[in-house]
Amino acid sequence: MSGGWLQGTAFTVFDQRVIWSDLIGNSIGLAALALGWRRSVWTWPAQLLAGLILVTANATAELAGGVGKQLVVIGVALFGWYQWTRGGHRTRDGGVAVRFATWRERGLLLAGTGLGTLAVGLLFTSLPELSWNPWPDAYVFVGTVAAMVAQARGLVEFWFAWLLVDLVGVPLAFASGLAFSGLVYVLYFALALLGLRDWWLRSRAASRPPLKGAPA
Repeated sequence: MSGGWLQGTAFTVFDQRVIWSDLIGNSIGLAALALGWRRSVWTWPAQLLAGLILVTANATAELAGGVGKQLVVIGVALFGWYQWTRGGHRTRDGGVAVRFATWRERGLLLAGTGLGTLAVGLLFTSLPELSWNPWPDAYVFVGTVAAMVAQARGLVEFWFAWLLVDLVGVPLAFASGLAFSGLVYVLYFALALLGLRDWWLRSRAASRPPLKGAPA
């Protein structure tokens, strides 16, 4: 697929054109989130492919910060892929074991997200060519990375992070001219609620002590 073809218009929605890279990349990203819900290791190559394609979408929209975000997402996807194939404990159904984060892990995630958002926001503010809307863009950027890191570790809090990202990601995508990204963020929100419920129940079931006389 050539870059020129990916930058072409697929269709128009809400008087905004949807380019092929935006359409394809976000569709694959949506599939990646669904695979994450199912705890399938294929979520990571899907996120990697989506990131590669969305680099083109953000470059077309002249969103240098978005390009940078996707490059970081690609790096975190490689980390998550490694974690789930080499370092993650797998359950009997073949999925990756999930759990709630410890208070220490939650503190590190919150502190890292807060400091990261501050640092990236200041960077975007000092270099306006990276983002026309620095603080919301920094929030979505760092929040996405934090969510993926939590997902790589099999933490239920991953879904809470995605929900918080979506609250800003939807209006930011529409305002940036990426209409399809905005629509996909709405679907992300619905999937995140379903995924949260599934991982929550699984983690609670795994933490219960086995019944007396039950096979280990």
